[in-house]
Amino acid sequence: MVGTSVESLPLNVCRVLTTNLIINRLHMFLNAIAILTVFYYRVTTLSRIIETREIPLSPYLLIFFPEILLTFLWILHQAHRWRPVKRTVYPERLPGDEKLPPIDVFICTADPSKEPSLGVMNTVISAMSLDYPPDKLAVYLQDDGGSHVTLHAVREAWKFSRWWVPFSRKYELKTRCPQAYFSAAEESAHEKFTGRSEFTAYKKMIEKRYDEFKEALEKNSVNASGSVSGNHPPIIEGFDLKEMPVLVYIAREKRPASVSAIISNAPYFLVLDCDMYCADPSSARQAMCFYLDPKISPQIAWVQFPQKFRDINEHDIYGGRLSFIWRQGLGTDGLRGPNIYGCNFFMTREAIYGVDRTQKDIDLNQLKKSFGSSNEFIKSINKSYKPQLPEDRKPFGALEKELQLVGYIYSVVEDSVTGLVLHCKGWISVYIDPARPCFLGASPTNLNDVLVQQTRWAFGLMQIGLSRLSPLIYGPLKRMPILQTMCYGEITLGSLCSVAFYGLAIVPQICLLYGIPLYPKVSDPFFIAFAYIFISSQLKHVEEVVSYGDSFMTALYEMRMWMMKSGASNFYGVLNAILDKIGLHKANFTLTNKAVDDEQVRRLKQGIYDFQVSPSLLAPICTLYIINLVSFVIGIIRIFHKGDEFLAQAVLPFFGIILNYHLLEGMVLRKDNGRVSPYVFLISVAISAVVFCCGSLLLLY
Repeated sequence: MVGTSVESLPLNVCRVLTTNLIINRLHMFLNAIAILTVFYYRVTTLSRIIETREIPLSPYLLIFFPEILLTFLWILHQAHRWRPVKRTVYPERLPGDEKLPPIDVFICTADPSKEPSLGVMNTVISAMSLDYPPDKLAVYLQDDGGSHVTLHAVREAWKFSRWWVPFSRKYELKTRCPQAYFSAAEESAHEKFTGRSEFTAYKKMIEKRYDEFKEALEKNSVNASGSVSGNHPPIIEGFDLKEMPVLVYIAREKRPASVSAIISNAPYFLVLDCDMYCADPSSARQAMCFYLDPKISPQIAWVQFPQKFRDINEHDIYGGRLSFIWRQGLGTDGLRGPNIYGCNFFMTREAIYGVDRTQKDIDLNQLKKSFGSSNEFIKSINKSYKPQLPEDRKPFGALEKELQLVGYIYSVVEDSVTGLVLHCKGWISVYIDPARPCFLGASPTNLNDVLVQQTRWAFGLMQIGLSRLSPLIYGPLKRMPILQTMCYGEITLGSLCSVAFYGLAIVPQICLLYGIPLYPKVSDPFFIAFAYIFISSQLKHVEEVVSYGDSFMTALYEMRMWMMKSGASNFYGVLNAILDKIGLHKANFTLTNKAVDDEQVRRLKQGIYDFQVSPSLLAPICTLYIINLVSFVIGIIRIFHKGDEFLAQAVLPFFGIILNYHLLEGMVLRKDNGRVSPYVFLISVAISAVVFCCGSLLLLY
């Protein structure tokens, strides 16, 4: 616009995705009509069965319950689809560097044997290389394992970063993670530098130092698994040079306070997982496009970026992109903002403290109950507090003792309860999914790690869903908007789909074997409602995947993984949460393995499933497949004898066995090391036989 100054232009723009909104609401309307029609059919048929006893009552009730449960979860999920939005930022319109606020970066690690030091240190170095004023940037590595391997790696990373950070800034590298930079096919430096002899010589020198850095880490990583300590005092070691970001190593004791508050006390902080390196150096400036917008900044608790992954190829057979989560983010952003997804978010310190930092008459005794006994940290709660550090920013004397007292860093705020409480206090959050990923991590490369990870997530979310802070109960009490309540409800209770999945994967199939019809004939008008719900749901899923920019095969892989996760991970997540609720299960945390197995990576690149999975996770999935395969074969015979009475009932197992043909390959056709083990196959056959035998119980009532 002519005559408009840069200062008057917006830093960010929010655009409603109108086409998606119309499609979503039309789908809701038509699907709701079909669901009501199905419920009418079920209720009227149930009344007739009670009167006539034409078929056993129990199987009909058992199939009606999963349909009710899926409908409940479907209703909750529609809140994600109600108002999808897309945000655009303009970091070039930000004020000068001298006006930008400080930022702390928190990176979490725990075990160098599962989270190799080289990957963790690349994340640390990429964070130190962000395109942000170095005197306003501090990076904290939180090592829950207290490993000497990790501490030594941080020291080596600091030595290398003293060369790398100036290099990446001077030549304006787009890729500032050393590992990614040196393995990239194209040069990421600004085009005005490429080809110059000075740049080429400097790059060769940096690459040589990086090789030395890798060699030092490799030597130090011997017996990494034995370096982890479960009992250690707090260890704090800082590194600082002029014109370089502060780097701090922390092995914490779990006390409710924050080391960063005493050292840097930045008003905003970025949380990263140890393998989620900074892929776009402008991410901090993009976040500031919201925090420096006076219209919305006082309300924003966090700015969430999606988790993208660097090791995803065309065969994303394990659903590693997690696109279904980020598609939801577009919808929740259109309400009061997205959930915290564990990492890749910039948060305001005031929001995490949970107190008004401008308040003068705060009860100090009450604060110490919440934040620990460090007087220096209590002072930091006041917004005007500035750390009393010497010029070199290295603590000593009494201040050093305060750091040891604190010994804990707020790192990942990843449970939904925190997000729920923040929203109830009037905070909002925003979600930004730029074309160039701001952060790139490592996705699991085998099915076992995927299922273990999903089990952990399902368990944690179900714990929240079954707690007194369940969104569907706590949200209305705190006057949370109904659509946002539904979003959080679907996130925390979504694993209940496994209950419905088991019902639909077993009951119709058993009834097919025994000749018990559960669905209307093809000639019955009510058949149209059932068929419409099934077909429209699949088409809607494909539409969402394709409109987000992924391929049709992504939709196929997502559906496969949904079935496998429902049969294993979500099932155990729900079971463990229930047992935990009644005191029969103790919660624990299992790291996702970040170490790479070359053989598993090879299969992944070829699009071949690796079934070297824990029998407890794989056997339920194989059992369900065998049940559906047998029932379909027998169902075909029944269709030939009784026409279309059992056609709908045969479609369910047919869809399952075709979509999951890879399971049949793994159990019967494959001979390689990645096949389903004979032990798991025999166990699955035995369990299937038991299920078929017990199926006769459905005929008793």
